[in-house]
Amino acid sequence: MNLDQDQPMSHADAPAAMPVAPPVADVVLPEDTLVLVPVRNLVLFPGMILPVTIGRGGSIAAAQYAVKHERPIGLILQRDPAEDAPEPEGLHEVGTVVRILRYVTTPDGTHHIICQGEERFRIREFRRDLPFLAAQVERQHEDGEVTRELEAQLMQLRERAIEALELLPQAPPEMLQAVRGFTSPGGLADMVAGFMDLPAPDKQAVLEMFAVPARVEHVLGLLAHRIEVLKLSREIDARTKATMDERQREYVLREQLRQIQKELGEGEGSGEEFAGLAAAIDRAGMPEEVAAQAKKELGRLERMPESSAEHSMVRTYLDWLVELPWAEPAEAPIDIAGARKILDEDHYGLEKVKRRIIEFLAVRKLNPAGHGPILCFVGPPGVGKTSLGQSIARALGRRFVRVALGGVHDEAEIRGHRRTYVGALPGNVIQSLRRAGSRDCVMMLDEIDKVGASVHHGDTSSALLEVLDPEQNKAFRDNYLGVTFDLSRVLFITTANVLDTIPGPLRDRMEIIHLPGYTEDEKLEIAKRYLLRRQREANGLAPEQAEVTEAALRGLIHDYTREAGVRNLEREIGAVLRNVAARIAEGETTAARIDAGDLATILGPARFESEVALRTALPGVATGLAWTPAGGDILFVEASRTPGSGKLILTGQLGEVMKESAQAALTLVKSRAASLGISVDFDHSDVHIHVPAGAIPKDGPSAGVAMFMALVSLLAGRTVRADTAMTGEISLRGLVLPVGGVKEKVLAAARAGIATVLLPARNRKDLVDVPEAARAGLRFEWLETVDAAIAQALAG
Repeated sequence: MNLDQDQPMSHADAPAAMPVAPPVADVVLPEDTLVLVPVRNLVLFPGMILPVTIGRGGSIAAAQYAVKHERPIGLILQRDPAEDAPEPEGLHEVGTVVRILRYVTTPDGTHHIICQGEERFRIREFRRDLPFLAAQVERQHEDGEVTRELEAQLMQLRERAIEALELLPQAPPEMLQAVRGFTSPGGLADMVAGFMDLPAPDKQAVLEMFAVPARVEHVLGLLAHRIEVLKLSREIDARTKATMDERQREYVLREQLRQIQKELGEGEGSGEEFAGLAAAIDRAGMPEEVAAQAKKELGRLERMPESSAEHSMVRTYLDWLVELPWAEPAEAPIDIAGARKILDEDHYGLEKVKRRIIEFLAVRKLNPAGHGPILCFVGPPGVGKTSLGQSIARALGRRFVRVALGGVHDEAEIRGHRRTYVGALPGNVIQSLRRAGSRDCVMMLDEIDKVGASVHHGDTSSALLEVLDPEQNKAFRDNYLGVTFDLSRVLFITTANVLDTIPGPLRDRMEIIHLPGYTEDEKLEIAKRYLLRRQREANGLAPEQAEVTEAALRGLIHDYTREAGVRNLEREIGAVLRNVAARIAEGETTAARIDAGDLATILGPARFESEVALRTALPGVATGLAWTPAGGDILFVEASRTPGSGKLILTGQLGEVMKESAQAALTLVKSRAASLGISVDFDHSDVHIHVPAGAIPKDGPSAGVAMFMALVSLLAGRTVRADTAMTGEISLRGLVLPVGGVKEKVLAAARAGIATVLLPARNRKDLVDVPEAARAGLRFEWLETVDAAIAQALAG
């Protein structure tokens, strides 16, 4: 028996005004005609008060008509609850005359009516001329005469109802008082049937019993069955409590539920669900160990009540197991020529990188079972690292999934959460395999240089060691799954901007492939082949509607972007084409042709200009070359002398290594002052070295040559050539030592319009990595000592 009687809504739930009704003919219905509201699974007995939610247009119109004309409505049960627009034939013939106590519309637009049942009715004839259901009805007035037989049935029904309430653990006292106070046999039968946990068709059968004695007799039978179930529950409880302690309480509850379901004939519906799960486990192709674990968990699930919190956890766990790609994938052939064509279609340049990828695919083709290296693409943002991984997947005919590792600092994001709480999930690797639906997918671990570690959440990079080690990942164990999963068929590719932040053991598992920045000519070709087409499609433009000239593209590259990749270039092309799209949308019909002279009108004045000539127009300024995670860049070293006490002042957020380079440069200048023609009283002069921009931290040894040349230029009164940039570390003996990042620095010099680059002689071997287009536009001078730098860099 369900004792939770719905109460009418409080006044605060009522809306400020009645909802606006759809247009309804202002007709007056005869007294024997009721507007009908069909309900799906609700039977309201006379005397009961319940809230009813209505959502169908006809039901809302009927309820609003009844409220407007202060008429009752008829609640009537559908024969098929799934039917959205029931016809008269789809309704039962007997329903309940209902008075609407309150009409409420909630903020989300849902309509509710608070209904009080009054009496039964039988439909005689439907009205078909109204926008809602209505019918001529015959109201069934209940005979109030109570015979001796009925009085005896009333007493029996009252005793049975009280007995049932006393068997319930938390029966409300108000319900007991209501049962004791009933004097009408039919009314008590209706109340008991209304609050018993019965299917809607069984309640409808009680509603259709007009004869009070038969109705009371039928309800007595239903109540007797419910009392037997409650007694059986008490007996089960008594038997089990005598032998089981607190740790076995969960088993007791399951046993009680099983016995109750057996007596009621309930619980068969979940059998199909369990059978489906068992079949899915058999079809998944799991290893024996995993299949045994899955069947064990399925057995636990069958014994759990659905209301248990652990039920949903076990069900979710089984869903993960059956949906993972356990089966061995078929080996697809690798077409090397097709792979080369795809790489050439998707990427311009990067010949060395594409050659290494082809070699990688060729080894895979000849030795499919072998464990090849894990490729790690390292380069500045926007050079095509992620798109290379997508091209590899397309060339292999495999699924591609990407796992973003930037900012991940919890080991559980890789190895999964333990199933000790609701909401636990597998790690990102297993989740990505589920999305891919295949064990031989291409999985890109993006931004592997940005993973973090936490004292409380473990070391993420250490968790990645097991994933990326071919000798270990064939038995990868996710904490959530609790079983091993073979990752050896997954093709892992990683990306990074820098290598310094990748721990040594993790870096040791990967083959590093550097992706340099693009030259101006390469950017121009990439814009022509890919970026223009992509942005035209993104902005809804046809090729004939918008033409961007080569001069305009060069202007965008030179004057509006300063980057190693092409990401900002694509944004600027998009901005230009959006301007064209706006003009076309406003009615312009002529094709747009964007030339270099139009860029200032569309994008504003040039954002970048060559500062080299301006900066080096005075003595004491030298142009250096620097390496950054976003590619190479140029920097200016400025030196000034003021009267003082011989101090060296350093500004520009210089790191410790750069400070030491500045001190070494000053010491070297002092030691060679005579040979350089410098006659300065260093004891009474302060030397100030500044490296703009002051808000950006800087460090590294490669600015030694530039600092030395800035000091020589200042103290000798000679300017450094405006078209010359330099890099290299110096020693106190005047030697120029090799540095790293030559390729990126040379590309930065080419982008900045430098004509001559001074490099350490021992870096000559690194020039082979510089693209031919960049080498062709520059003159290189090789430095063994600082004397060579003075000869090449100082003007006059």
